[in-house]
Amino acid sequence: MRALVYHGPSQASWDTAPDPVIEEPGDAIVRIDATTVCGTDLHIRRGDLPEVKPGTVLGHEAVGEVVEVGGEVHHLRPGDQVIVSAVSSCGDCGECRDARYGQCRGGGGWILGNLINGTHAELVRVPFADHSTTRRPCCLPLDDAVLLAELLPTAYEVGVRNGHVCPGDTVVVVGAGPVGLATAVVARLYSPRRVIVVDLADARLETALRVGADAAESPGRMIADLAEGPGADVVVEASGDPDGFVLCTRAVRTGGHIANIGTHGRPATLHLESLWRKNVTISMGQVDTSSTPRLLELMRSGRLPVCGLVTHTFGLERMEDAYEVFAHGTATGSLKIVLHRE
Repeated sequence: MRALVYHGPSQASWDTAPDPVIEEPGDAIVRIDATTVCGTDLHIRRGDLPEVKPGTVLGHEAVGEVVEVGGEVHHLRPGDQVIVSAVSSCGDCGECRDARYGQCRGGGGWILGNLINGTHAELVRVPFADHSTTRRPCCLPLDDAVLLAELLPTAYEVGVRNGHVCPGDTVVVVGAGPVGLATAVVARLYSPRRVIVVDLADARLETALRVGADAAESPGRMIADLAEGPGADVVVEASGDPDGFVLCTRAVRTGGHIANIGTHGRPATLHLESLWRKNVTISMGQVDTSSTPRLLELMRSGRLPVCGLVTHTFGLERMEDAYEVFAHGTATGSLKIVLHRE
């Protein structure tokens, strides 16, 4: 098969790689119909995650067709259309029984494109397939379905739910990349009073307004007014930038929540000298994707509009081009990039 193989910091190429095979009885082999590039993939390519070894196939989000299953896979069969979760779940350990799949102690968690070969390929081996895939309804387009592999669950679980968004809240999202915009969309499910998106790129601010934000601006007067006034009930850090985190601590109200959702490649300063009196709750964590079935039903019913999040599509063989376009998102206008099998 063909796959995007990591060869070390700043080195990845579209190569010929061995086809995956069933290694454990709970495995399934899935032919990739659609996959997408994530900000974490860029971190890996830069060498920010030393646990990813050279020779690993990158990628952890996909939609595809089951072509083979192991002897202990009971809920899937060849021909099934599935969403491959970014997080694998053994289904048996205490963490998985509490739906904390990202913390799986039975060999799961975030392993695709990290500890084992991932989804930026023509085929992928999916461990614990019964617990780590969701059936894709035939009426759900590929470009929508692939957003359920990680993006929308991350926005919901790590941003909106951990941030305790409630009806009537003022919600500020710092960073209008894919996960920030997805957070603005998902937050609407909880009837906030206002959703404000902050970013430095004008094009992304315009997209934020199109997907349902009440206001979108560069860091400036609105944030200053919040900092000097009542503050925001919930602030979601979705930029992955240390300055973005500091901005969150300024904008949040006394007794409010900061939900860190961005992937930080550099240290972020925690100003306890100014925060300790504000009784602020700060949450962070890895997505579990336990919400995928629920979000799928909301998407099918039209309550989770995702139009505008996917900006570019490529064929799988243009994986290297897709990485470059995504890495320069401010210049290229890219948000979520989807690659299709042709």
